[in-house]
Amino acid sequence: MAAEWAAMAEEESAPAKSADSGMDEDQDAMAAEWAAMAEGGDSATIAGTEDGPGAERILNQDEIDNLLGFEGGEDEDQDSSGIRSIINTALVSYERLPMLEIVFDRLVRLMTTSLRNFTSDNVEVSLDNISSIRFGDYLNSIPLPAILAVFRAEQLDNYGLLTVDSNLIYSIVDVLLGGRRGTAAMRVEGRPYTTIERQLVQRMIEVVLQDAQAAFKPLTKIDFALDRVETNPRFAAIARPANAAILVRLRIDMEDRGGRIELMLPYATLEPIRKMLLQQFMGEKFGRDNIWESHLASELWSTAMEVSAVLDEHEVPLHRMMNLKVGDTIMMNTTPNSDIMLRCGNIMLANGRMGRLGKKVAIRVQEGIKPALRRQLEEQM
Repeated sequence: MAAEWAAMAEEESAPAKSADSGMDEDQDAMAAEWAAMAEGGDSATIAGTEDGPGAERILNQDEIDNLLGFEGGEDEDQDSSGIRSIINTALVSYERLPMLEIVFDRLVRLMTTSLRNFTSDNVEVSLDNISSIRFGDYLNSIPLPAILAVFRAEQLDNYGLLTVDSNLIYSIVDVLLGGRRGTAAMRVEGRPYTTIERQLVQRMIEVVLQDAQAAFKPLTKIDFALDRVETNPRFAAIARPANAAILVRLRIDMEDRGGRIELMLPYATLEPIRKMLLQQFMGEKFGRDNIWESHLASELWSTAMEVSAVLDEHEVPLHRMMNLKVGDTIMMNTTPNSDIMLRCGNIMLANGRMGRLGKKVAIRVQEGIKPALRRQLEEQM
């Protein structure tokens, strides 16, 4: 076929040489291109043009994956590259909100206690990971069947999503209804959840939401109220697919049974308390530390402070002060009944009257510190 195309191109180019030399060069280039395609197959295409010879290579699948950032065997936690990294730059990393880790660690401890009381069994709750994800990608990644609980954060005026996977659903039902230990929970595939199963799981979800409310309480008061329970992710849309969200994966183990709970909070929900989540504290203290307050108070009470008793003050020329000699007298406008000002530096603390206590000159405070400071501020204004 390539030879026929080359022959046809030569026949058509023969009369064209007499008419136009430029058309002849184009036909020769086309013939050479077809011949190169026949010899090179699908791997490469070589073409000669008026500007010079050029080469265009077709990328294989591995090179395309590297370009797009979808390398084989890449872990989700690893940093992505290529076009994928450019797309994901719109996501906000949860590490910019350091208080979230403290809140979720507190949630794990609270859930461990509350679920033990709820199931009367040995329950261990662990935090798998905290990640940022787009809301649409999360809905597409939920393994079905599952129960999705949409809850509302009253003070934040927005919604969140809590997902319970099928393993945990059957395990909770088995534990609450008296299933034997040492046997895996029985799963029936291909059927919807019954009303009893939904009610039992809903009670567990309410317990988890109460613990989440208690975990946020030292930071700010947030009331989490269960809005509805869904089994289809399409009916649990609480944000736009492109919106970023925080995803918290919790693992619940009950001896030989267990499953996962995933708590998803859109960034729009956390935006009103973003400044609080940006704060950093030592350890797991939420702002107020009683030990530090008592230590600071004890140190303040034992702090030494120099207080001056000012009898009177008035302005005099500098040359008069420079010409003072031994024996000169400075007249003050102060009488024995005049008020004496107690100062610490330039700050007036209190007013009093001068007197004597034994062999020492004493000051009796007549006006407290707060009224004295208030009067000083009023005079300055």
